Amino acid sequence: MLLANSLVEGFFQSNLMGQGIVALQLLGSVAMFAVIIGKTKELGFFRIMVRRFMHDFSEDRDVLEYYLRNRPGKDAEGLEGIYACTCERLLKLLAPDTRTMLAGRGAGSQNAAALTAREIELVKGACEHALDEEEIRVERGMGAVATIVALSPMLGLLGTVWGVLDAFAEMGSAGSANLATIAPSISSALVTTVVGLLIAIPGVMAYNNISATVRDITSDMEGFADELIGRIACEFQGRVD
Repeated sequence: MLLANSLVEGFFQSNLMGQGIVALQLLGSVAMFAVIIGKTKELGFFRIMVRRFMHDFSEDRDVLEYYLRNRPGKDAEGLEGIYACTCERLLKLLAPDTRTMLAGRGAGSQNAAALTAREIELVKGACEHALDEEEIRVERGMGAVATIVALSPMLGLLGTVWGVLDAFAEMGSAGSANLATIAPSISSALVTTVVGLLIAIPGVMAYNNISATVRDITSDMEGFADELIGRIACEFQGRVD
């Protein structure tokens, strides 16, 4: 409570530069915590979708069975999005009669649907591209949080240095070093640094926590992409270039 009162009092005693910096810091903190809350909810929902998809996908014998049964659209995200893009590319490489046969019998065995090594590489490229897009989607917003966390204390230091310069300028104009005169100016100059640290400390903690979750999800997606391409190669590679 005492700290809050000191900050409020120091804010109103500071110059326009200091007040402007504090206002900018507070606006940045609102945006930062909004992104953090939204990202936390998004990643939680993302993890639920990953577990649900992996449960359904692992029950299928053939790599195309889930796709032919559920027909995930272009709005699919996460692992399902990677899987859908890869399967679309795979089906386009198959002959029209083979695609019709697969669609009519729900994937079955792929003895008649053989691809060359080059075609497998094309499918792998589509899978990697979809993986990159999903990784960008998962990491979206993290740059804004990192920027605000880094800038808040730096803006605070700028405001403090500016305020101290003003305080010494006033002391020079007065021609004396009276502590009672200069102390309020120094105190108000420190407000921007305190506010910056109060924003940056929880911001760093939240950023590190979310980054760990993003790394886990990214690792899961990369592992799934490798497994998916491996299964496609095992089930479809049969012709020689």
